[in-house]
Amino acid sequence: MDVQEKIRNQVTGNPVVLYMKGSPQFPQCGFSSVAAQILKACGVTDYVAVDVLADPEVREGIKAYSNWPTIPQLYIKGEFIGGADIMREMYQNGELQKLLEA
Repeated sequence: MDVQEKIRNQVTGNPVVLYMKGSPQFPQCGFSSVAAQILKACGVTDYVAVDVLADPEVREGIKAYSNWPTIPQLYIKGEFIGGADIMREMYQNGELQKLLEA
């Protein structure tokens, strides 16, 4: 299985997937920390967190998959949502909570 297929399986096979640096418990960058905190604030505890630092192939592959140059990246029901700044904006206006509840 190539990396694009692996990523596609992850994002379509799980309701919520966060590609991040580190883990929700031990984020390795500020933006990844913010993304994990936003999901926690939304009450999401059961999601797949993929540590891109553990797999350089996925780290580069996810950027190509989404055509988005930065990490973290959030996927909900197979759809790319965005990075930490977009998550913050959507959280502040209530959009993210609605997406996660649906």
